[in-house]
Amino acid sequence: MKAPAVMAVVVPIKSFGLAKARLTDALSPQERRQLAIRCAEAVLAAARPLPVYVVCDDVEVAEWATAHGATIVVPPEPGLNAAVAAGRTAAERAGHGRVLVVHSDLPNAQTLASLGDIPAAVVVVPDRHGDGTNALLLPSEGAFNFQYGPGSSTAHAAEATRLGLTCQVVARPDLALDLDTLDDLRVGGFTNLRP
Repeated sequence: MKAPAVMAVVVPIKSFGLAKARLTDALSPQERRQLAIRCAEAVLAAARPLPVYVVCDDVEVAEWATAHGATIVVPPEPGLNAAVAAGRTAAERAGHGRVLVVHSDLPNAQTLASLGDIPAAVVVVPDRHGDGTNALLLPSEGAFNFQYGPGSSTAHAAEATRLGLTCQVVARPDLALDLDTLDDLRVGGFTNLRP
């Protein structure tokens, strides 16, 4: 039997149909759905050849993720922090030593495995504003309180320090852009938008 990869990727994804609600003024429901799928496909492609755990409670997302070779994890309760913790636990139970949490709305994501070459125990990859956490690499075992929300990149680095874990904040241009606002769409070159 093949030994599990040292690092696994955890991708929390909510319903494609409800994705990107903050972009309702710029995109139709179908356009938002297609954008969410396109970005998620980019992230899963960037994760290859690492094993991927998609955390979701939506049937369409689960079927899509299974078709893309991911393992499905159903979160025990709502919320991003709970979803990520569930994915981390599933990866740890499968024997993976490190977990890379990556958001599904990163259209420019490239080879994620290279983050595993960074020797720090915790690696924080912030968004282009230096506020959010678009990717977070950490050990699969041990205490760690996820801090997703405003200021999460600083909060995750502080959590690593609190736990005595080495931490490195890494700027990755391919992971800096997440699509939350009309400005994000414009920066990303999504020009076929209604005014």
